[in-house]
Amino acid sequence: MPDPSTTGLGWQGFLPDDRHLDGNVLAGPLSMLFVPDTALAEGRCGHCGHRDLLARAPLYGDAPGQVLRCGICAQPTLRLVTAPDRFWLDLPGGSGLSIPHRG
Repeated sequence: MPDPSTTGLGWQGFLPDDRHLDGNVLAGPLSMLFVPDTALAEGRCGHCGHRDLLARAPLYGDAPGQVLRCGICAQPTLRLVTAPDRFWLDLPGGSGLSIPHRG
């Protein structure tokens, strides 16, 4: 397989095999993930490792979207942009997002 750092996204050398499915399989689990009350979601900063509830993190909403920053080091950990036809969710400095579910 080619080195991903020299081939753009690294997909050029990807050869599907009989183990792979397509992304539609994630529709069910992702719908469960994004329906729960995210006030209980916990994030982890990829820069300093601090873990806390998203509800406690400082939010800056005056950008072309909303930017959640780490409460310790102030690095951006989550960005959400809302458009009329879609949402963009980015975890630029977040190394993890834990959302509890009842199941």
